[in-house]
Amino acid sequence: MVNEGILPRAALRQVEARLTEAGCPDADFDAAELFRLAVGADARLATAPLTAAQAAQLEALTARRADREPLQYLCGSWPFLDFELAVGPGVLCPRADTEVVAEAAAELLRGVPHPKVLDLCAGTGCLGLGVQRFCPAAEVTSLEKSPAAFAYLTRNARLPNGLHLTPVQGDLFTYWETLPEGELDLIVSNPPYLTAAEMGQLQPEVAQEPAMALAAGEDGLVFYRALAEHYQRALRPGGALALEIGWQQREAVTALLEANGWVGIACRKDYGGNDRAVTARKPCK
Repeated sequence: MVNEGILPRAALRQVEARLTEAGCPDADFDAAELFRLAVGADARLATAPLTAAQAAQLEALTARRADREPLQYLCGSWPFLDFELAVGPGVLCPRADTEVVAEAAAELLRGVPHPKVLDLCAGTGCLGLGVQRFCPAAEVTSLEKSPAAFAYLTRNARLPNGLHLTPVQGDLFTYWETLPEGELDLIVSNPPYLTAAEMGQLQPEVAQEPAMALAAGEDGLVFYRALAEHYQRALRPGGALALEIGWQQREAVTALLEANGWVGIACRKDYGGNDRAVTARKPCK
């Protein structure tokens, strides 16, 4: 129990021990973040004993994290690339792996002066905004079905650093029907891609994220099928597709794209060495 009057370093050790006991990965990092949230200072630099209010806040945050609530949700915002996004219950937490997808997608826009980009299953908007971070002239439309996630997408639609997107609420499985032919330069997506078996083996933190943003049918491929089959028409000739995939899905997603006439298919690994971003193009003719 974090009590009034405890010194910062002692409080930090206590919180870390409780998180370790609860099985939280990176308990030292999490403890430092919770201290910063509760006290408004770095525990390594703070010297004053905690006030009653600070101790109560740190205790409440520690209990929630020990219950395996995602740290991102407790913080209320989380960095992606070099900017910060609002995040909380009901939306998928931004992850470093997705930064690789944004980088790969942006490279596909080289030489396109004012690209039109569609971000599907947008969540927080991290992927669409990430593409614009590398391609400031990009005009980004981001689609999200979930009302809870759409609220965060709307909050992130215009950031203090000038990044912005147009949020649209809709369903990937039908939205393609509304799109004009041949107007987009890039479609990017981090769709749900977990199999039914994987959904039954989630880490406690991931289990508190929305299942709607994770589950993709028995084989984890239902969203990729729709993307491969229906969205090529909306791209201009030579237009590009960039998809985040699960680490075991390279061959299956590549086969779906090949079967539907996509060309130039490639895959980029994430920082952990796992297959993460599949890219492809619509044929020029």
